[in-house]
Amino acid sequence: MRRWLAAVAAGATVALALAGCGAPAGVDRNLTDDWPAPVAAQQFVPAADVCHHSSQQVGYLTGYNPVACAESHRVETMHVGTLSGPGTDRGTPPPPGSVGMRAAQAACDKEISKAVGADWRSGRLGLTVVLPSAPAWAGGARWYRCDVTEIASIDDTAVDLRTGSLRGALTGAAPLAYRCFNPKLVKDDIEEMVPVSCTSRHHAEFVGIWQAPDISYAEFNRTTKRTHRACQTVTARYAKVPDNSQLDFRAGTIYYQPYEQEWKNGNRGVQCFLWISDRNLTRSMKGAGTKGLPVT
Repeated sequence: MRRWLAAVAAGATVALALAGCGAPAGVDRNLTDDWPAPVAAQQFVPAADVCHHSSQQVGYLTGYNPVACAESHRVETMHVGTLSGPGTDRGTPPPPGSVGMRAAQAACDKEISKAVGADWRSGRLGLTVVLPSAPAWAGGARWYRCDVTEIASIDDTAVDLRTGSLRGALTGAAPLAYRCFNPKLVKDDIEEMVPVSCTSRHHAEFVGIWQAPDISYAEFNRTTKRTHRACQTVTARYAKVPDNSQLDFRAGTIYYQPYEQEWKNGNRGVQCFLWISDRNLTRSMKGAGTKGLPVT
């Protein structure tokens, strides 16, 4: 402290001494006006339309090493948005199941489905919402990342290595889109849904996504008949058959629900399949009508 005060005193003496002398040419005696204004601090925001070698659950800057999507990668950031509204004034990033996390999930569901050309859950795609780290959030970061991956199968969420963007991945004759399957059953449980061509013999077909109501995961699991009936309605729309009590005699249903953590974050997309157990199908049932799905 004493050294600091002495330096100030010495500086003041020099300044007084200079005040009695004429200013050299080109010196205007104003010691502050020529300093540039300080640059405002810039908060880091990740880029969209870049890819990554590995996935992140938290967006640490130290782990941020994007690559071009033409290179081999496992993850693609398709959208980056900004959180606003309830939950953004908290001191830490939104936890699972919070208002903020659900808002980010809903935005990612919408943006990614638009980018891939269909509901992202209708094909071999995974979606991860990435939020800033706790220090970045405390520093004002409010971005969220929508990261998309190609998964191995509907039963196996292992991330495949790939090249090229996933934009438009579920349009046209997309190889990643869910179509026809042969279920492997163990008693009353499905061990695996084996994908096959719809022109070969099969017993199940993906018909669409049902958006379940905003209820608890426990209640959803208690109301399996409601889910079965909802998937019947999706089947009727897909196959163009009457949505009535005769559906029970046309086809059964198989459905895949979100994991509990996904459910808490707001993912309500249930994947619905029609299921024929007593005969082989050799064509898609899309638009097949009552001749394709007769009452049996």
